[in-house]
Amino acid sequence: MRHTLPLAPQFYVTAPQPCPYLPRRMERKLFTALQGETAETLNDALSKQGFRRSQNVLYRPACADCAACLSARIRVADFKPSRSQRKAWNRNADLKRQASSPWATEEQYTLFRRYLDSRHADGGMADMDIFEFAAMIEETPVRSRVVEYSAEPEPEPGSRHRPLAAVSLTDILDDGLSMVYSFYDPERTKLSVGTYVILDHVEIAREAGLPYVYLGYWVPGSPKMGYKSSFSALEIYKNGLWQELGDPTDHEGETHPLSVAPIAEQVAKITLPDSRPTKG
Repeated sequence: MRHTLPLAPQFYVTAPQPCPYLPRRMERKLFTALQGETAETLNDALSKQGFRRSQNVLYRPACADCAACLSARIRVADFKPSRSQRKAWNRNADLKRQASSPWATEEQYTLFRRYLDSRHADGGMADMDIFEFAAMIEETPVRSRVVEYSAEPEPEPGSRHRPLAAVSLTDILDDGLSMVYSFYDPERTKLSVGTYVILDHVEIAREAGLPYVYLGYWVPGSPKMGYKSSFSALEIYKNGLWQELGDPTDHEGETHPLSVAPIAEQVAKITLPDSRPTKG
């Protein structure tokens, strides 16, 4: 018997689990599978509605008592680096960028482990082994690239190998670049290499004529995500619309349970690539 995929994606909700960003809160995610010939158009459409990709899944926070996670993107044409960001750019001038197809390497995983052990030792990825890491990098049904940043000078005379300093798994959307996951050498933290990688993605998008760089979620009140609000021309997806971030303190009320719409209402407002809204 021949089985075919449903014409419209099916949406599901995860069970509650501790929030990784705000203390004493629980998180849930609304998600759908990303597969088949429509994967790229679905990824494009839902990314514009606050969704993020993880392997072959698109997800968006749908917590019962909090709506603090706000998808954020930089408007490339209007972006102007701050003084500290210009310094970060200059401090990392020794890095060389190389973009390739999504393929995991042992060197990437070694850097990934060092990054986690230094900055996120108690996070959800802390126990990820090399096979799970490879799946995170390689299992993508859309246009993705691994962007590597290698340091100069060369470690040994005559050697062509430069130590890996940072990596970004990046999706190419129809309206921008989506930084799915980035990690870097913790020894370069004081050089603000994480900021440099974002600045370089703004340059890549500018050269490619793409209007946005998607940064993932900005969470008011979360020290882990606070750095995103330091980028100019930052937009957030809130109440079904992209809007200027403005004063970050104006969004602290999103942690109130009354700011959350019921799941059925959230699903009903999702617009699919053919512009027909889904049914709740």
